[in-house]
Amino acid sequence: MSTTLAAAADLDFTLAQQLTVIALCALTAFISHLALAVFNDGVRPFLLDFIQGRTTRSATTAVSFGLSAGFIFGLGAPMALSTGVLNPWLLFLPTDILGLLAPKRWIAPILGGAWGAVVVFGLNGANDIANDLPVDFLTAMQQMSTPILFLFTLFPVLAITKQFGRKWGGFAGVLELALVVMTMKIWPNMFAGALAMAVGVLLLIGLAIAKDLKQRKADRADLADLAAKQSPVEEPAGDDPMASLFSASAARLRRHLPLFMLLGAGIAVLAQSHIFGGGEATSFLIAKGDYSEAAQVDFYRVFGFIPLIATTALASGAYGIAGFTLVYPIGYLMPNPYLAALMGAAVFAIEVLALSYIGRFLGKLPTVRDSSEHLRSAITDTLQLAILFGSLMAASAMGGGLGILIVGGLYLLNEAMGRPIVRMAAAPAAVIVGGVLLNLLYWLDLFTPIKG
Repeated sequence: MSTTLAAAADLDFTLAQQLTVIALCALTAFISHLALAVFNDGVRPFLLDFIQGRTTRSATTAVSFGLSAGFIFGLGAPMALSTGVLNPWLLFLPTDILGLLAPKRWIAPILGGAWGAVVVFGLNGANDIANDLPVDFLTAMQQMSTPILFLFTLFPVLAITKQFGRKWGGFAGVLELALVVMTMKIWPNMFAGALAMAVGVLLLIGLAIAKDLKQRKADRADLADLAAKQSPVEEPAGDDPMASLFSASAARLRRHLPLFMLLGAGIAVLAQSHIFGGGEATSFLIAKGDYSEAAQVDFYRVFGFIPLIATTALASGAYGIAGFTLVYPIGYLMPNPYLAALMGAAVFAIEVLALSYIGRFLGKLPTVRDSSEHLRSAITDTLQLAILFGSLMAASAMGGGLGILIVGGLYLLNEAMGRPIVRMAAAPAAVIVGGVLLNLLYWLDLFTPIKG
């Protein structure tokens, strides 16, 4: 399967697509202002103090900006410019900040809508300017697609190795490699990592469930033995403060169910328009028109985020802007925006209403809950390597050894300075800065662009 994109990313949106982006950015900023949901998982735990009045709006906004700025400018914007596909870091992280920043409720959707307009009207102009430069660094950034798509395939292997040891990890690695080779040979038009990822995730979940069931059986046997040896003792009744907090948070979210259903409908419609991808690998798959493979990739990511989003939502009273992210793959596969809106609204309604049950269910399966942590960690590890490697490939494409020197040097400098830009976003940001520097050197007659 080819992973080559068009020479220039297309960011020329239709009127309906422009209005969808603007309206959705306005809605997400409004929801963020109400502290009902944010996209950044790191910000959500801080919202409990804001909701309960123990911290100020400005302080919460500062936290959101500090945790989000690197992803917006270092990952969201470069990925959109290089693929022609919008992403949640570019759309929803800024509306997190703008919504929290807005002093009045009515100002939040205005600020969010304004950001949406900047994205849909400004990106295409920036893309045209960049593609007209002597050193076209945006086209060079499309070199990132191959390492991202193929290395991302390995995240289940890493998760299995971390949780269940080298033996199972080695087995999963050999199995995935065999499946990738088989897919490339038998189904050349299919994304080579699709089947391998499916089998890897299923193997991880199967191992986790088997371990939990075995442990629960052992625990029941231990309790039976203990009960047989001791007389029953009545325990004093008492309220569980965490259970009380979880219940109040779930009730708060349920009170705003219509707003969440509208949010789910909007995100699903955006995904159905195929100008939006929910992840790094997904953006490149959407750009190439591989919508079913994109849905499959984002579906696997769901398993890594359900426990995190559910527990932080129940603890803080604030949900995720994209929910469990299940709305992404559903949106990609819908045949029209009307059905996408209905399905998106239904998915969000089910998620919000089921939050308490999901929290209790996860409490009974600790190994499955731990698996999600390992999945998220593995996704981060694979993408960090893939993005760094892809960024160096882009640097070589636009400037040869000098490009690698500049981009790699900027990345290493960021590391030495304590990572003012988060690691995953540092390499793409370095490509853009490197591209600007190479163009300056060209205008100073100190650099000749590489042909081809």
